[in-house]
Amino acid sequence: MLVVARDVTVIHDAMRELRRSRSRIVSSGDAERRRIERNLHDGAQQRLVTVSLHLHMMRRYLADRPEAVPELLEAAQAELALALEEIRELVRGLHPQILTKHGLPRAVRALAERSLVPVEIAELPDERLGPATEAAAYYVVAEALANAAKHAHAGLITVRVACEGAYAIVEVADDGVGGADPTGSGLQGLADRIAALGGHFAVSSVAGAGTAVRAELPTG
Repeated sequence: MLVVARDVTVIHDAMRELRRSRSRIVSSGDAERRRIERNLHDGAQQRLVTVSLHLHMMRRYLADRPEAVPELLEAAQAELALALEEIRELVRGLHPQILTKHGLPRAVRALAERSLVPVEIAELPDERLGPATEAAAYYVVAEALANAAKHAHAGLITVRVACEGAYAIVEVADDGVGGADPTGSGLQGLADRIAALGGHFAVSSVAGAGTAVRAELPTG
């Protein structure tokens, strides 16, 4: 009876954690939608409104102040170019085009090239993985690189992505100051994303000994 009770308790604890994980995923999705809405409103949308005003003024000036039109046109073109770039940045943040078109290895190399901290790529898979697996692996690498650049004061980051049996193993380690909080929003969001795919996520971050993250993801 004691063993049965213990097993039931473990199952109930696992179910509660699953519900909490799902709740965090929903809350994270809602927060991300609000962030996108704010970015569109404060960035590209305002620039496009400015372009519209410039075009309206050009229409008015064509008859009585044609000399002012070229300057307005130049300003409108500049605002439009900035709006398009902001939209591209937003779309890249949602799901990078390079990942969809060319797969995880090329996308990881692109992240490494843009990293503010030198990155050593130890291994990358030769074959394409499932779309959800590739996306999760990409965001593990992206978050780890961003954290190392912002907080770790690292001199080198090592990235490894390898297929082992039915799982893709993603490992990112830095030689920084360590002490990362696994319950922080970024790392917790990764843990929830990977758990939703049936994978496992772990963080090792001892003060003074750097930080390492490891994700195990089903390859399908």
